[in-house]
Amino acid sequence: MRVLVTGHQGYIGTVLVPMLQAAGHEVVGLDSDLYERSTFGDSLPVIPEIKKDVRDVVVEDLVGFEAVLHLAGLSNDPLGNLNPTLTHDINYLATVRLGQLAKQAGASRYIFSSSCSNYGAGGEDWLTEESAFNPVTPYGVSKVKSEQGLAELASDDFSPTYLRNATAFGVSPRLRFDLVLNNLTAWAFTTGRIFIKSDGTPWRPIVHIEDISRAFLAALHAPREKVHNEAFNVGRNEDNYQIRELADIVKAILPDCRIEYAEDAGPDKRCYRVDCSKIKRVLPEFDPQWDATKGVQELYEAYQKVGLTLDEFEGNRYQRIAHIKSLLAEGKLGDDLRWRALSVSR
Repeated sequence: MRVLVTGHQGYIGTVLVPMLQAAGHEVVGLDSDLYERSTFGDSLPVIPEIKKDVRDVVVEDLVGFEAVLHLAGLSNDPLGNLNPTLTHDINYLATVRLGQLAKQAGASRYIFSSSCSNYGAGGEDWLTEESAFNPVTPYGVSKVKSEQGLAELASDDFSPTYLRNATAFGVSPRLRFDLVLNNLTAWAFTTGRIFIKSDGTPWRPIVHIEDISRAFLAALHAPREKVHNEAFNVGRNEDNYQIRELADIVKAILPDCRIEYAEDAGPDKRCYRVDCSKIKRVLPEFDPQWDATKGVQELYEAYQKVGLTLDEFEGNRYQRIAHIKSLLAEGKLGDDLRWRALSVSR
């Protein structure tokens, strides 16, 4: 297929694009590249691209694509909290508008990168795709509303699919340290402490970014009737962990480290265990290859290779919220998070 990937220069997109190409697809990217200063290790895949904010897409940008894979957006809870109105505009309004334009342009598939954050304060119970939404952040709310808005566009010639990704982990050319397993491993590597900011009890499902990419491929390749207006929890049932269990896994790989809790550590409202049986049953092509232990080993080796330091880990290069704040302070971005000028001086 000829496929458009929005957010192709982000944490997941830079891993997904080569996998799409390896599967024989013609891939074009669309990204405003807010994180062009944030490349970790290897260079990014080079593909034809449209350098544009997702809010500024026009129907002509989408003509000729059979599928749109939509990853672009403000990527986590802290960034979503920075300006909830912008989160609403970028993560929800622009997502639904992109669906409308894709449908108008003739794209038959629209695969949306949603999130298990939809379940939010889910508690101890196992949550399926039929479970109630209970988002507790602007980011989670934006994902719920996007799914609902896209569902209204579903028709005989336009099939939206919602991939509710578990919390991602793994190495990427656009690495993020604001994700729990990446974060705990980085603390351990740079300080000798595995630093936990909650009381360690919240449940969280996790999934490697390569396996998220495998879910996109499985949905793209599946017969239309299997994925039309359907949601899928992306991950494996055995990869639901309490945060303290993840800390123990990190310590097993870096045994000289000690586990430490923040002085004000308490329970996190975001707590959910997610049942991922449906995706394996309905999309047999989805065959996850990673678990937490293998992921920590990959992260540890990557941190060794680049000689990761605490200043880099805690600085504004790889922390999404800190990076955006630095671009705002420098005047590179306007308050609406659009580039003030497209120039090499960025």
